[in-house]
Amino acid sequence: MSNAKLYHRLVVWLLFLILLLPLAATLVYSLATQWSATILPSGLTLKWYVALWNDPRFLVAFGHSLVVCVGALLLAIFLVLSLLFVIAYHFPKLDAVMNVLILLPFAVPPVVSSVGLLQLYASGPLPLIGTPWILIGCYFTIALPFMYRAISNNLQALNLRDLMDAAHLLGASTFRAALIVVLPNLRKGLMVALFLSFSFLMGEFVFANILVGGRYETLQVYLYSMRNGSGHFTSALVISYFLVVLLVTWVANSLNRDKQ
Repeated sequence: MSNAKLYHRLVVWLLFLILLLPLAATLVYSLATQWSATILPSGLTLKWYVALWNDPRFLVAFGHSLVVCVGALLLAIFLVLSLLFVIAYHFPKLDAVMNVLILLPFAVPPVVSSVGLLQLYASGPLPLIGTPWILIGCYFTIALPFMYRAISNNLQALNLRDLMDAAHLLGASTFRAALIVVLPNLRKGLMVALFLSFSFLMGEFVFANILVGGRYETLQVYLYSMRNGSGHFTSALVISYFLVVLLVTWVANSLNRDKQ
């Protein structure tokens, strides 16, 4: 191995260790019986994890987060896939316009958006404040840029028009060709978009706290409400959240690898 390659690997591993250090410290703290004035904890225990996963309020908040995230992602998949196919196949010149429009959710701070949504949906014909529906809509706008960009990059790598023309020659309709020929070729981009968005949405706090709060408590709102409790307990919550995201990502990668 050359000195340059060894140097590059050392730099990468050093950066990886630096990024891993806060997570490792949180993990140790979540397992510690007591850790205050010593370099190492005085003992290890799983009681914080047992207390967390036996807490009905945590389980309900965790379920609420999953429902909202999955609902927003399903909505995003349906709309983004349909939109991307129409643009790529029928109106390719609109791609430049869409690249600007999908960045708009990041142009407005969540706090500002939340205040506007409070005024729109607190009353009137659609009183959505305090319900999961308002969060699904908000989370859809957050996931939209990730979904659109990842799938669009994957779609641009395909020769879409030739694929569709070949499918039409074989007797397939446009819908059937898109479903059977194009969609399987977008699997990698779709998986990347899904789990990047999922990990981001599971950690979203501002919309959830302002628009629903304790009326439909999500995982991050629950974590915020427990900030004055035991640090060991909240550390166990953070590690559990990280492990759930890691597990879901690993399962998705395994399924994706098996289908290749």
